[in-house]
This record gives sequence, structure tokens and C-alpha cells, in this order.
Amino acid sequence: MPAHKIAAAIGGTSPDTPHRIVIVGGGAAGLELATALGDKLGRRGRAVVTLIDQARSHVWKPKLHEIAAGSMDVGLHEVSYRAQAHWHGFRFRVGQMTGIDRELREVHVAPFVDEDGQQITPARSFGYDTLVIAVGSQSNDFGTPGVAEHALKLETTADARRFHRRMVSALIRAHAQREPLAPHQLQVAIIGAGATGVELCAELHHTTRELVAYGLDSIDPERDLRLHLIEAAPRVLPGLPARVSSAAQQLLDGLGVHVHTGAKVAEVLPNGVQLADGRRIAAELVVWAAGVKAADFLGNLAGLETNHINQLVVRPTLQTTRDDSVFAIGDCAACPWPQANGGKGGFVPPRAQAAHQQASLMAWQVRRRIAGKPLGQYRYRDFGSLVSLGEFSTVGSMMGGLAGRNLMIEGLVARLMYVSLYKMHELALHGFTKVTLDTLARLITRRTEPHVKLH
Repeated sequence: MPAHKIAAAIGGTSPDTPHRIVIVGGGAAGLELATALGDKLGRRGRAVVTLIDQARSHVWKPKLHEIAAGSMDVGLHEVSYRAQAHWHGFRFRVGQMTGIDRELREVHVAPFVDEDGQQITPARSFGYDTLVIAVGSQSNDFGTPGVAEHALKLETTADARRFHRRMVSALIRAHAQREPLAPHQLQVAIIGAGATGVELCAELHHTTRELVAYGLDSIDPERDLRLHLIEAAPRVLPGLPARVSSAAQQLLDGLGVHVHTGAKVAEVLPNGVQLADGRRIAAELVVWAAGVKAADFLGNLAGLETNHINQLVVRPTLQTTRDDSVFAIGDCAACPWPQANGGKGGFVPPRAQAAHQQASLMAWQVRRRIAGKPLGQYRYRDFGSLVSLGEFSTVGSMMGGLAGRNLMIEGLVARLMYVSLYKMHELALHGFTKVTLDTLARLITRRTEPHVKLH
């Protein structure tokens, strides 16, 4: 079929009928894609680019543990979707996707209700010629009793803020009371020793001591504060090389973190955690950071193929297996990775670098799709993994999937590379000039304000 006929079949390219691109999900992948397509196509009238998200602003998800610990001022890093849309030539619509009509090519969005229960927008539908689903992932509690009722999660900015408020309140309460501390007081249990759990432990060790220093002098951090890291696997960071895991374990031991490996959680209790081996860990705050899955509603979305954790199964082109007009990127996509597991094959892991790579390719794919050209194939490039231990250190492995071996790095070099990952995300959203100015402003602000959020 000639290129112009292919283009017409997928949504038209004439000025009168611009191609309709709808992106659902404003995480790292979705927002980077909307920004790139808005700059390349939206501004020039070649397409109408619409981003849909149930939140009003974006924060890079790997930063949530810093918000929870209080070491990052979310106001300096939050990106308003509406402002970003205005600056970069796309439209933003607030709401949560409830389903899609593949025949009519429409995305259905639920009414948006604010914090006071007032309806802001009604139920709506948005037509598309190309649909990109980038709704990310959420915690997987594996059906563990008590998690929904008693554990905190770090899935959204609101979750991180809630944890921080509860942590500060716990410290103030303990400082003001006259009676001795209860066994669970000022005890924090973090379930899951992946990157999120390990990074949160390190940040909390630092920030809780900073908070105590601001007038909470009746609390002795070394005596009263306890951090418990619980992992079912035999070691921390089980998804990373053993050398990286060992280095992280040594650093955690040096911080006084109580690490419990080979410890399966049987139940989360109101004041602690019950382990399968009968042990009970008392805790005032419990954080669930073990495992991820895609949103439950994806498991029954218009007949699209999904896997056991609700990810949309996609081909190397990032198209879903049952609809060429529907794509999926980021954590919600089960994308094949033939080179995984020593060439045995597998799937692209849910990492920030994968989301960034897929967003970059997807921007190119959409332009080729509009032009009626064949689509390319996504090839995941594994640059390794880095885990930040706050101000204490950064460890990781680099070149994990490129050279067939892992190069362990730590210290200042690893820290700089860790920071650069976030800077790459900021550059994709804002460009060099704005990122440079914002970085300088943050450096100045840190010299005039407390290094930890006190409320």
C-alpha cells in the first residue's frame, strides 16, 4: 500500500485532519513523550497531542523516597502538567482512564473529583489515532494480610508526603510524652530490600537525626530510633550483582540498620510485622516496598493481552499484540528482551532508563507512523543499576548488558552518575538552559534553608 494511503488509514496527515495522539499517564515515559511530540508535531499543527493523568503535577518516581524522608523539597522539583503543556505544544486533561473503545478509537476518562469531593470535570471520551499507554506501575502486596490496612506505600507524591507527616508526628509525640516509649514507638519497618527500600533506609537514617537536632532533644537517635529492613530473599538488592549487594549490606550495617534477610512477611499488624518464622518486629511505621505490578484495570482492558502482573504485552515495535494503534511504554509494558538471562530471553525490567529509552523511540515511532513508514524495533540497552545511600555513598554496577560482565562502581563517581540520571530526565523535559538555571537556584536555596523538611 502506498505511503499516503497508509497514513490516511491511521488518522490522516492533511492540515484539516491532524493526527490525534493520546498519551495516558504522565510519569517519566509519558511526560517525556508528550513533551517531545508537542515540540516536534503539536507546535507545527501536524498532530494534536493530548496527555491524560489523574494528578495535576509530575515528580520523578525514583525521587519519592527522598520526599518521604524529607530530604527533598518537592516544590522545587514538581512539574505542573498544565504549564508543561502550555510551553511545549500539547494539551493536558486531568482524569483517570476507565477503559478504551478500540472500534471507535476512544479513551474513556472518569469524572475528576477534588479533595473536597466536588466534581471538577465530568466523564469524558477522547478520540485517538495513536494511543500510548504509560500508566506506570504500583506496589504488589501479593495478597499479604494487613498490607492495605496498616502499611504505607510509596507510589505517589501524596503517599510520600503522608509518610513524612506521620514520621514527623511520631517524633514530636515521642518528644512530648512523659512516659517511656512503647516497644513499637520510633521503630520503622521497611518491607522489601530492593532499590527503594535500601535508599529509603539510608535517607531516613540521616533525616531523622536532622529532625531530632531541631529541638527534639529528649530523643536519643542512637537509642530510640530503629530502622528494620525486611527481605524475603537471602540478600539485599537481590536483583543486582552479589558484589553490589555486599557493599550495600556493609554500608547499612555501618548505619545501624537492622537487616532481616530470608524473612518472609506473613502479616502486617497495626503495630508491627509478623514474619512467617514466628518472629514479630514491632514498628510504628511500616512501609511496603516489595514488588511491583501494573494497575489492576489493565488486566481487563478492551481485550488487550496482558501478563500475570497486568502488564500489556507488546511487540518490539512497542505496539500491543492485538491492536496496532495502541502502544505501551514504561513499567506497564511487558516488552521482550532477547538478550536477558545470558541470551535465554526475558522482559525489559521496570527501570527509569528503560522508560527514558522507550519514550525516545516512541517519539520517533509516532512520526514514522504518521508518515506511513515502517516502524523500528526497540532494543533495550542495559547501562547497569545505581543505588543511592544518601550522603553516605552510592553503589552500583555499570554496563550490565553490554559487555556481558558487570563493573562495580561506588563513591563519588557512582554518585555523579546517579545524579546524571535525573538530570537526563530534566533535560528531556526542560532543555539545557532551564535545567542549568534551576540547578543553580536549588544550590543557593539549600544554603539558606534547613536541609530537611521539618513539617
